[in-house]
Amino acid sequence: MERFTISLDDQLASEFDAYAGSKSYANRSEAVRDLIRQALEASRLESQAAPYCVANLSYVYNHHERQLAERLTEAQHHHHDLVVSTMHVHLDHDNCLETLILRGPTASVRHFAEQIQAQRGVRHGRMNIIPVDSEAVHTHVHSRPKS
Repeated sequence: MERFTISLDDQLASEFDAYAGSKSYANRSEAVRDLIRQALEASRLESQAAPYCVANLSYVYNHHERQLAERLTEAQHHHHDLVVSTMHVHLDHDNCLETLILRGPTASVRHFAEQIQAQRGVRHGRMNIIPVDSEAVHTHVHSRPKS
């Protein structure tokens, strides 16, 4: 592990300590490491230096919107190579929350998420992307029930 020292003025140090405490960090080093990781991930995503990712896409939609639930399900089936898991929650009589766990080429994941979020009736969409290394790229499997 490499150590380095930084100097902060008293006000910035105080604000940073308050931030670290509010996030339940055990010490400044853990907080700084997480901030550096976040900055590096953001930089990789901005510069397209993150060819593969895992992601969480969450959105709220009105299930009374004409054929929207069917269109969303169809899109997920069409991109089964990207969709790892789906969770569906009924918020009230009209609105549903879906959360998709996605994995694959970052550009493909972004494009799919944009298609979902652009559907008429989808609201409050948000995606969190985490760049990952991919050691081997392989084909996906189609599974069908035997009967």
